[in-house]
Amino acid sequence: MAVNLRPLHDRVLVEPVESEETFAGGAFVLPETAKEKPQQGIVRAAGPGKFDEDGENRIPMDVSEGDRVLFAKYAGTEVKLDGKKMLIMKETDILGIVDADED
Repeated sequence: MAVNLRPLHDRVLVEPVESEETFAGGAFVLPETAKEKPQQGIVRAAGPGKFDEDGENRIPMDVSEGDRVLFAKYAGTEVKLDGKKMLIMKETDILGIVDADED
């Protein structure tokens, strides 16, 4: 999916997807209390990273385009691109990267 938005600094563009009750391989099951809170999405674009305290070097991002990520329910700012709901959020709003099950 080509996206006509380039996030700045340490921001990422995430396309939300329906979350599943279990992750790949069934290794992680969300408890009842957390089922509505975390969300999953696919990173569609990522900024170049923020600058360090000296403002001289960029700190590389831990996520990249195509990563499936888990984020808090109310994280990010919702935008519509080509009629699709997307979220722009800081990399720190991402709770983790969901690794695909490799059998």
